[in-house]
Amino acid sequence: MERLKGVSMILIGAMLWGATGPLMEWTLDVYPISVPFLLTIRLIVAGIVLLLFLKMKQVQVTSIFRQKIWTRPLLIFSVAGMLGVQYSFVAAIDTSNAVFATLMQFLAPVYVIIFVSMRLQKWPPVYQVLGMLGTLVGLFLLLTDGRMDALVISGEALFWGILVGLAFTFYTLYPARLMEEWGVLLVVGWSMLFGGIFLGLINPIFLSDEWDVLSDPLLVLAIIAIILVGTMAFVLFLSSMRFISPVETSILSAMEPLTAMVISLVWFGHFLSPLQIGGAFLMLVFVTWLSFAGNEKKLMDEG
Repeated sequence: MERLKGVSMILIGAMLWGATGPLMEWTLDVYPISVPFLLTIRLIVAGIVLLLFLKMKQVQVTSIFRQKIWTRPLLIFSVAGMLGVQYSFVAAIDTSNAVFATLMQFLAPVYVIIFVSMRLQKWPPVYQVLGMLGTLVGLFLLLTDGRMDALVISGEALFWGILVGLAFTFYTLYPARLMEEWGVLLVVGWSMLFGGIFLGLINPIFLSDEWDVLSDPLLVLAIIAIILVGTMAFVLFLSSMRFISPVETSILSAMEPLTAMVISLVWFGHFLSPLQIGGAFLMLVFVTWLSFAGNEKKLMDEG
């Protein structure tokens, strides 16, 4: 029963997170609202919501600041990790579309393998090399439609897409000790709040003339949906890890880009060519296989 609960959580969480991308794409396309303005509101409100949720569960949310040793890594993660991932993801959506941004974020395991190999100064195992090659072939087909002289997205979109993967790699590797000591939700709640405040200071939200746009009730509903759906997805994703294995989590989280593809197709009419669909499928298969093979090898080594 608990396993079924975990599977349900990850599937619903992945689909909700996959739906967030197209919703943000629609909001940025329809309304004259900038990425910094939208993201500042989203991060600050989502951070407050998570912290209030923890407070309701009797968690001492300010306890992390009683030991100053944790303040610096928390602030670094807030800006380079949380804000880095969120900003590059939304910017990739703004310059391309939700499907591209979601798939580029899904490439994070490849960046992790490259980073770890460089740090250890040795080549990765054969299964990782094959997994990366398969993923890159899929990415090539997605971006070029199989033509060497064509790029179906802009250079700016490619820049933000690559940055999504790099930022997500940092987001995955850096806060391990921080989250182990203080819990995932507490760290994420504060990092969202601090990341939003930092972005709001760089692009002074209180001086923005975009506040007038919020007089449209539909836009307000869209922003509320982005905040709530995204936060619910994250909570469900993290909660599922108590009931199912990392392998199952990696495999089932592939529902995220698949959901973004289906919604974008129905909502925006974003049709991919057969080669692009094949490329996206290859990426999903090989990234999932990298996670699966990595966990299998770890279990064998421990045995």
